[in-house]
Amino acid sequence: MKIWYKLVRNNHMIKDTTVCDDSADTRTHKIMRGTEEACHRLDTGIPIWLDVNIREFKRFARTRFTKDSFVEGLDADYLEIEVIEED
Repeated sequence: MKIWYKLVRNNHMIKDTTVCDDSADTRTHKIMRGTEEACHRLDTGIPIWLDVNIREFKRFARTRFTKDSFVEGLDADYLEIEVIEED
């Protein structure tokens, strides 16, 4: 699985990273582990998965986390994650 993480401010991508996970773990575990790793790389907090994020991700394999999803705040308008390759 390959997931693309993008920090966006004023409709411009300011930082991005890609996380690959080829383990035999579940899809959910790969996403959670990848999100932690990407947030560390992007030097931002880990977002809280709200119901709307879960529904969007299940349906479209992508979602956006706004500042409301971060306890520590976010130095961007949103963090978008998107699956670009699945096993």
